[in-house]
Amino acid sequence: MNFAPATGARGRLGLLAAALIALPLSMLPASAADDVVARVNGKDITAAEVQMATDVFGEQLAQVPEAQRRSMIVSALVDMHVMADAALAAGTADSPKYKARMAFLEAQALRNTYVEDQVQGKISDDEIKARYEKDIAGYVAPEEVHARHILVKTEDEANAVLKQLADGGDFQAIAKEKSLDPGSKDNGGDLGFFAKGQMVPEFEAEAFALKPGETSTKAIKTQFGYHIIKVEERRTQPVPALDQVREQVIQMVQRDKYQDTLAKMRGEAKIEILDSTAAPAAAPAAPATPAPAK
Repeated sequence: MNFAPATGARGRLGLLAAALIALPLSMLPASAADDVVARVNGKDITAAEVQMATDVFGEQLAQVPEAQRRSMIVSALVDMHVMADAALAAGTADSPKYKARMAFLEAQALRNTYVEDQVQGKISDDEIKARYEKDIAGYVAPEEVHARHILVKTEDEANAVLKQLADGGDFQAIAKEKSLDPGSKDNGGDLGFFAKGQMVPEFEAEAFALKPGETSTKAIKTQFGYHIIKVEERRTQPVPALDQVREQVIQMVQRDKYQDTLAKMRGEAKIEILDSTAAPAAAPAAPATPAPAK
């Protein structure tokens, strides 16, 4: 669901209200007297509830002007609570459908909270450091080149630039004057360091064939036009420090810990698959169920 269609504020509010119907009330924090933002039939809607709804539906709210988001969320929560009260009055809480849905939502909430508190929340700095050192030990740093280029539209223009360079012209000055690349021309055509796979193939092949200080002797044609390339330096890409990749390392540790924990729990649990169409053909390892996002 998204708000891309031009439905207007009323239409967007309706979509959000419909989506909020699926938000499990059992997962919402208890209300507090000092953060009540609205009240429906004597029942408080709290700032914490508004924040949770905002977090859950952040993507849908992205296209709503920021000044309107809070009022839209509060209005949608009011609609949800009005309908929830009507459902209680109609005896919906006693229906098998409601009980089955709440059992599922309770199990989901318990699983998510357990993973957040007992798996993701108990990752130590030592575990993060150990995983980083393990990955770094097998890391093969790629080669990088630091290059400049001059981009022109036609081959004749490229040949004219090559002649200027052959006659002693300054590469950076010519790039500033003639290059069509807005991202690099003001810096004398400087592209910084890049590794293989970051540039179009024709450009990359020439750049990695040149030695430091060398300039291409012919124009290199790509989808963007004609390039003259100069390589300034070559190096092995520096190994990233732990601080630079800490979040990625944490995600890998969380994933592995989740999968290990789940495999252990499945091994200790009494599991019976009673639906023959859902039974595995063989006895595989525990499936790699994605860990819930925090």
